[in-house]
Amino acid sequence: MAGETKYCAICAWRENCQKRYSVRTDIMGNVYCNEFTRDLTLKRKEEVEEQNREAASRIERYIESQLQRMKNLSEQELKEGASGGVITISREAGACGTEIAQRLSRELNMELMNNQIIDYVAESAQISKRVIESLDEKEVSRRDAWIASFFEHKHLWPDQYLDHLIKIIATIGRYGNAIIVGRGAHYILPPEKLFRIRLVAPLEDRIAHIMKVQNATRKEAEKYVLKTDNDRQAFIRKYFHMDMTDPGHYDLLINMRIITVDGAVEAIKAAFLKRKGLEAASPAA
Repeated sequence: MAGETKYCAICAWRENCQKRYSVRTDIMGNVYCNEFTRDLTLKRKEEVEEQNREAASRIERYIESQLQRMKNLSEQELKEGASGGVITISREAGACGTEIAQRLSRELNMELMNNQIIDYVAESAQISKRVIESLDEKEVSRRDAWIASFFEHKHLWPDQYLDHLIKIIATIGRYGNAIIVGRGAHYILPPEKLFRIRLVAPLEDRIAHIMKVQNATRKEAEKYVLKTDNDRQAFIRKYFHMDMTDPGHYDLLINMRIITVDGAVEAIKAAFLKRKGLEAASPAA
C-alpha cells in the first residue's frame, strides 16, 4: 500500500529503525529489514545514555533554580559573605553537625546542602523521597535492595543512587559557595577546592545531645548514635573505599567535648576566611 510504513517486527530498533525503506516478508508474513539487528544490548545502552543525559539536565536546572538566590545577592552582601568556595562537614552522630552547618550557612552567606541533597536525588531519579532516604548515607546490601524492590512501585538500586549523588555533588561543587553536609562530598570533589571539616565528640556527650534534641530515652539515643555512625562509616567504606575517621582526610578536626557550638562556628569561620585570604593573595590565584 502506498505510503504504508513498514518496519522490522523483531528488530531491536523497532519504529526508530532508519532502514525501514528496505524490507522483505517471510513465509509467515512478518516484515523485516534486510539488515535487521537483534542487538537489544546496544539499544539498552543508548536508552541508558539518553536517560543519563536527561537526568543531568534535570539536575542542572533544579540546582540552578535553588541557587538562584545566591546569584541575586547584592554586591555588598557578597562582600560581607564568603562568596565562592565549598565547605564539607563530616560529623559523628550527635556532634552538633546540623546546627553548626546551619549557623555557618547564615553567617557566611553560603548555601546549605544537607537534607536538600535528598530532594535533588529524588528529583533527578524521579523517585520518591522515601526511597532515597532508605539509601542515604547507608550501606544497603544487594539482597536487601532486591527485597525492597518488590515493595516499591519504582525502585532505585544503591549503585544508581550513588551515580545520581555524585552528579549532584559535582554540580554543587561547580557552582561553589556551598556547605555540604556528609554524603562523602569530600571524597567526590577535589580536596584543593574544599575546606574539609570533621566534628567529633565523646559517645556519652553525643548520646546526651540526641536525648535532648530528639526527646529520646537514653536507650533510644544510644541506639540511634551507634547505628547512624555505623551506617555512615559503612557507606563511605563501601562506595569510596575510605576510612572516614582518618584525620588526614580533613583540614580542621574539632572535638566538641571542650568547645561550644558558638566556639566551633567561630573557629571554622576564622580558619575558612583565613585560607580564602591566603588563596586570594597567592600569585597562582
